[in-house]
Amino acid sequence: MQTSERELQQEYQLRFSQIANYRRKVWRILVKNYFQDLVGDNRDILDLGCGWGEFVNQVRAKTKYAMDLNPDAPDYLESNVRFIHQDCSKTWPLEENSLDVVFTSNFLEHLLSKESLSQTLAEAYRCLKPGGKMICLGPNLKYTGGAYWDFFDHHLPLTDASISEVLQLQGFRVETCLPKFLPYTMANGKQPPLWTVSVYISLPLAWKFLGKQFLVVARKP
Repeated sequence: MQTSERELQQEYQLRFSQIANYRRKVWRILVKNYFQDLVGDNRDILDLGCGWGEFVNQVRAKTKYAMDLNPDAPDYLESNVRFIHQDCSKTWPLEENSLDVVFTSNFLEHLLSKESLSQTLAEAYRCLKPGGKMICLGPNLKYTGGAYWDFFDHHLPLTDASISEVLQLQGFRVETCLPKFLPYTMANGKQPPLWTVSVYISLPLAWKFLGKQFLVVARKP
């Protein structure tokens, strides 16, 4: 099991309640300016570790699923999002070859073991259609340094290389591996002007200086 449901509720309230509106606006820009094209249109998608729905609420899709252990998550999800409340390393209640995209952001490092991570990715592989995408965004220990452990519920030390390797072990083919993509976190209370988000995402050169999160995109053959 991952962090208990009560702990998840408390951690999200502690970290994000004061900046929830700002986070939604940032994700609206990220989806519009980058991730929507990566996901594509008219897709069946699942947001793995959806949190308060910052991504899944914004993205356009044919069918939207969101999975999380936090019982507060449904309170923040749009009505067209189907919520799955479970441990992600257990069998997902979805048919084989039923998804076009599994997206996950700042979640895999919260799993308690490498075994849990492998089981989770195996379920993603099973549920994705041939040609389906697994999109992984998360803090890169190579570049965050000790700040990686500033969050009590970070358990797995992950990098772009380790995520790429475990994806390949589960049968995926890695298509994109960006060691540096987004800055580390929005949980520190800083709220740069929203226009800077648009500018940043349009300037890959800036990612090399400020990026501390990896972006890895893999496909099921």
